[in-house]
Amino acid sequence: MTAREAIFGAIGAAGERAVADEAAIAAAAAGLLARCAPTRPAQGAGTAREIFLRRLRSPALGASVAAVGRAAEVPDAVRRHLAAAGLAPVVALQPHPALRALDWSGFDVRPAIAIDETAAVGWAHGGIAETGSLVFRSGPDSPTLFAFLPLHHIVVVPARRIRPWLEDYATLEAGEAWPRNLTLVTGPSGTTDIEGRLVRGAHGPAHLHVLVLDEGG
Repeated sequence: MTAREAIFGAIGAAGERAVADEAAIAAAAAGLLARCAPTRPAQGAGTAREIFLRRLRSPALGASVAAVGRAAEVPDAVRRHLAAAGLAPVVALQPHPALRALDWSGFDVRPAIAIDETAAVGWAHGGIAETGSLVFRSGPDSPTLFAFLPLHHIVVVPARRIRPWLEDYATLEAGEAWPRNLTLVTGPSGTTDIEGRLVRGAHGPAHLHVLVLDEGG
């Protein structure tokens, strides 16, 4: 038997194997997750929300963060952040129902995002405390480009949807149809490809401001 025949024979045999049922797949996944615990690094004291805030504020990430008690407070928090950055109240608004329901009076709100957009307001599906990452799942209310095109990205994330560990993001997807694209954003965009110097905004937003929404948990 030639090597070519052996390879194609193995491929054919694999295709003939019975597909495991959902219960078996779930059990295997649970076993893998259980094996993660001994390898997890110490995160320090605090809840997932508190650890998430520390990660975002760390020099390694370079993001800014603020807490809002109610969703109705988001527009004012956005206005304050833009003013502190010397920017006009002009934003591209992610078409998420929770954002559209808010009062954006006094803003120039753009329903779509442009390549050279200065500021955009987004809504994250969740957060990961371990890495300070935001989770975005693509869909009609969460166009993927909102996470990549603006110079300043202001993102709301519900505190109740912040998970302790990276692998826990799967629990955010439980019971939901899988999106075509799942994006994890960790801090502003940055690269050191050129002469080892950190350059912000090379492949995405140069500035990331996170609003942690405590309403509802």
